[in-house]
This record gives sequence, structure tokens and C-alpha cells, in this order.
Amino acid sequence: MIMKWATAISVAAMSLAATAPADDLLLRPISPEYAKRWLAPQVPTRLFGNTYLVGFGGLTVAVIRTDAGLILIDGAVPQAVPQIEANLRKVGLSIRDVKLILSTEPHWDHAGGLAALARDSGATVLAGAQAAPVLRNGGRDAADPQAADLATFPAVKTVRAVRDGERIRLGNVTVTAVATPGHTEGSTSWQWQACEGKACATVLFASSLNPISSDSWRFSDHPERVSMFRRTFARFRQLPCDILLSAHPDQSGGDRKLAALRAGARPNPFRDPAACKAYADKHEALLDKRLREEAGR
Repeated sequence: MIMKWATAISVAAMSLAATAPADDLLLRPISPEYAKRWLAPQVPTRLFGNTYLVGFGGLTVAVIRTDAGLILIDGAVPQAVPQIEANLRKVGLSIRDVKLILSTEPHWDHAGGLAALARDSGATVLAGAQAAPVLRNGGRDAADPQAADLATFPAVKTVRAVRDGERIRLGNVTVTAVATPGHTEGSTSWQWQACEGKACATVLFASSLNPISSDSWRFSDHPERVSMFRRTFARFRQLPCDILLSAHPDQSGGDRKLAALRAGARPNPFRDPAACKAYADKHEALLDKRLREEAGR
């Protein structure tokens, strides 16, 4: 069913934190020293057709331009919000034109900035059904494999839960929610079409598939989580996927592809119909390695 909506790393990280007003709780930095690894400055870039990258070297934030406003995907950390909004301006866009914000997972590195971005834009945040309540409570999820180590983040007040396979339409663009649980139970990837003239591509913004946990949590003690991952890996291998973006770009080679794109590489280095299969294969191998390690302890 289609739902229609109204229309230098440390230096960079310190700069992001410095731009946040001291009394703005939604921009209060989370683990600023740790987060520096993700916040390398990145020149905002039109990736293909209606799709732009407006995030950072270690965190992907994307925006889709429609004829009825903008769709933003992921929100990075709170201290990154001013730079995300500045990056939008650099490509001729405005946070005030964002109508929808899509969330891949309720972890602080991808969802920490959502509350501020939703406030500044007036947009509705969309998330998977299992992720929505976690966003509303600021990241508290006792069932999460990383629960013992995760920081909380500003609660997102306006969240609409979406179903697997649900199509969300804004203007001339339709985005499909793809449930990809494992890393978190509510992890959701997002799929849409982008075109340049008559050349079109299916773009997939993938949630993290990394099988990591707190030290005391064992995947071998949670066969339901392992099965969750296996189903997601199998699904990824079948997804239409001409262009893959991953929440952490280095997990899919997105950092290298962007450098090549900006250097003028042609054809577009992001166009790779085997990218989603490779992404699944890489992370299933990591899960298998983790299970072997646990069996040897």
C-alpha cells in the first residue's frame, strides 16, 4: 500500500561540537572522543540522479530530492547535525525542505541526531516496527546484543513505524522499507529508484549487518538472533541492487567508491549489481567466524 505524505578528523569533530549551543540538549555531544573516528569531513556530493551524500567519512547520511521535498536517511550523532545541515546547503538544499527522515537502526551513531533534525525540519521520522519504540525511548533495548555498551541519545518524539515491504511515496519518489534484522531487531534498509536521463538505477541504503555484541553476550546462546541474521543475508543476496550505500561506508567500500567518483571515475564506481551479495557474504563470514570463536572458548 502506498502511503502519500504531504509534501583533520579531531579538528573537525571539535568544530562540530563547538557549533552546538551549550543549552541545546538535542545537540549535546555523545562520546565525542570515540565519535571522532566517524566524523571525518566529507564534501557533499550528488551520487546519482536524485541522490546525494551529505554525511561523513565514517557515517553515511543520504538525501533524496523529490518534487515535493526532501527525504533524509539517518542522522549520525547529535554533534554532527549542524554539519549535516551545512552540507545540505552546500548542494543547494535546505533542512526546512526535509519532509521525511528514514532511520536504519536505533543506535546512537546513526540515530543520535534524529531528534534535532526532526525538530529543525518538522519532518516525520520513519523506522521499522521494532525500532520505533527504541527511538522513542532514546535507545534503550535490553534485547540488543550491544545493550551493555550502548549510549542513549535524545528521544525521537515523532516516529511512525513502517511494515516490511511498505512503500512510502513523497512526490515523484517511492521508497520501499526492507526489514533487515540482526544487528538490531528493527534494522531497516531503504530502496528507491534514481535516474539520470534514461539511465536508471535501484539504490539501496543498507542497515549495518555487523554481528558484534558486548563482551558478555554470545551469539551461540541466542540461536534466534543467528537465524535472524541468516534470513537477512539470504534476502540481501536476492535484492535488486544497482547502487549500494551502507550506514558505515567502509563496510561496503563506499569510502573508496566516493573517492573515485570525486576523482572523475567513469562509469560511476557505485554502480555494481553484485554489491549487495558481496555485502551479505562479507558479514555472514564474520558471523561464522564469531560462532567458531565462541565454540573454541
